[in-house]
Formats: sequence, C-alpha cells, structure tokens
Amino acid sequence: MAVLDRPEADAPWVCLVWNDPVNLMSYVTWVFQTHFHYPRARAEKLMMDVHSLGRAVVSTGTREKVEADTEAMHGYGLWATFQHADQG
Repeated sequence: MAVLDRPEADAPWVCLVWNDPVNLMSYVTWVFQTHFHYPRARAEKLMMDVHSLGRAVVSTGTREKVEADTEAMHGYGLWATFQHADQG
C-alpha cells in the first residue's frame, strides 16, 4: 500500500508550540512574525495562547510542512511538537 493510499496520509497536521520558562514573550512573537510572516497582531495572539493556555497551533498542513515548521521552532529554541490535527 502506498503512503497516499493510507487515510491518515491525507489528514491535516498541526505544529504546536508549548509554553516554556525560558523564552520571553517578545521573542516568541518575533519568531512567529519572522518564520511564519504573521502580522504582529496574529503573532501576539498566538504568543498569548502559548503563554496563557500552555500551547498554540502555529501552523497546519501536510506532515512534511508541519514537521519542517516544528524543526524550525526547535532551531529558534522553542518547544514544539507536531501531530494529526484531530488528536486534540
């Protein structure tokens, strides 16, 4: 069975950034603006979700795209994971 034949291959994926005790809120906002090219307001909203809710979905898409975004977040020193979008 080819990868594209598996139903989970078509499922959307998400990149989650998790709250951590290290990075400043201004830095996290800057990362979201720099890497994802989000407008300041969106980057600040996502940063506040990370800070107050403990995590935020910062990107969605194919597994390959989201995995690359997760690795990029690690490169910026942020705690990030990826998973199927329907895993809550």
